[in-house]
Amino acid sequence: MGPKPHGAVRFLLNGEVVEARGVDPTRTLLEHLRGDLRRTGTKEGCAEGDCGSCTVLVGELDGQGETTWRAVNSCIQFVPMLDGKAVITVEGVAGAAPHPVQAAMVEHHGSQCGFCTPGIVMSLYGRAIAAKGADAPVDEVLAGNLCRCTGYGPIIAAAEAIPAEAAPDVADQLVGLRRETTLSLEHDDAIAGVTRRWLAPRSLAELAETYAAHPDAVIVAGATDIGLWVTKLRKPLKTLIDIGQVAELKAMSRQDGWLRIGAGVRYVDALETLGALYPDLGEMMRRLGSTQVRNSGTIGGNIANGSPIGDMPPALIALGARLVLRRGETQRTLPLEDFFIAYGKQDRAPGEFVEAVLVPLELGGGAMFKVFKLSKRFDQDISAVCGAFNIQLQDEVVTSARIAFGGMAATPKRAAACEAALVGRIWNPTTVNAAVAALGGDFTPLTDARASAAYRALAAGNMLRKAYIESARPDLATRVPEAAAHG
Repeated sequence: MGPKPHGAVRFLLNGEVVEARGVDPTRTLLEHLRGDLRRTGTKEGCAEGDCGSCTVLVGELDGQGETTWRAVNSCIQFVPMLDGKAVITVEGVAGAAPHPVQAAMVEHHGSQCGFCTPGIVMSLYGRAIAAKGADAPVDEVLAGNLCRCTGYGPIIAAAEAIPAEAAPDVADQLVGLRRETTLSLEHDDAIAGVTRRWLAPRSLAELAETYAAHPDAVIVAGATDIGLWVTKLRKPLKTLIDIGQVAELKAMSRQDGWLRIGAGVRYVDALETLGALYPDLGEMMRRLGSTQVRNSGTIGGNIANGSPIGDMPPALIALGARLVLRRGETQRTLPLEDFFIAYGKQDRAPGEFVEAVLVPLELGGGAMFKVFKLSKRFDQDISAVCGAFNIQLQDEVVTSARIAFGGMAATPKRAAACEAALVGRIWNPTTVNAAVAALGGDFTPLTDARASAAYRALAAGNMLRKAYIESARPDLATRVPEAAAHG
């Protein structure tokens, strides 16, 4: 028998160890901070990870024994996810005098009503200490912090006046918090009438065993979607399995022509690598959520969720990615497009989970790969349509085509008729227009709050035309300039 599981969450809060016993596993960090710990500087604006008022920094040990800091939305982080980690709130930034970030916000009049200010301070503090994702342009760092008052000009001026500084060194304290035993919590929710259970396996083998024993459990990775199940839908979740302690799922490696991305790899950790391989994919990923969302959300979680409007699956399908699934000690690999069966239904047996996604390291000569994301806002918005195009050309003839869309069907889906209309034909406007017409046989999109069916159909066809124009006339400016997008 191994050591008994521990039933208390311990983490550093502004440098001090705090412990939560008997906590509801689905209690958010924001609720715990404001309610239990009376740290009311952190604000609740939207409770869904959009506005950034609740931003805090979370630190955890990396593989080299150093502390890595990330800005996250505390409104959709569950308290048990913080076990063994460090949290800095706005109360922990200042010493005897205001911190330079706070002083710059005052000097440049970066705050008016002040409700969003604590979250903005934390995002800019993360930038000052070079937290994960904070090396991006300041507009991008602030894209997840919504301010209705200032117009952002004073905030950007404040950001540009803040000097860099060393990140807090809490590695020794985190080592002291480290436990080899599994976190296991149970909480009786009298209101919902359920007993909630939280399990946090520490290895891939333990995860497989745990999920096999609890096949109806909800697997939690970044909680960027599951958090909303609790805060907005009030779902009575019973058993949750946290994969955040499974080191094998956080690894990326190159093997046999593939980039293997563990299901627990966060967007922020994969962006640089994928962007170097496929620049269009990197640019799309920078628009996928905010810095806070990319710092929490995982690629594997986005795939396993099976949303028809997830942005990564169309791009990965077009690239020819494959999915590794595991159940107990058994693995199987399948093309990513085959994983999505119908709305809310994936090819995944009870007790089977996503272990990794395999992305080809190269597409070969003559390949053209493009990704287009169309949304109402440029930053941090869900796509109306996302299109990805992997087209192989030889002597101006299309030799193969992999085209996939999100937002056009009940699942992320390849455009088989469109592909067939391209292959074997000369890459020219006549061929492209015929392929656009063929899209009508591939998709019957819906009308919803993001776009009408007619708009989606038109946009999807124009994305293919745009791919052609960019290949035929690379001198033309077809993309939204960064200054305009973020200005």
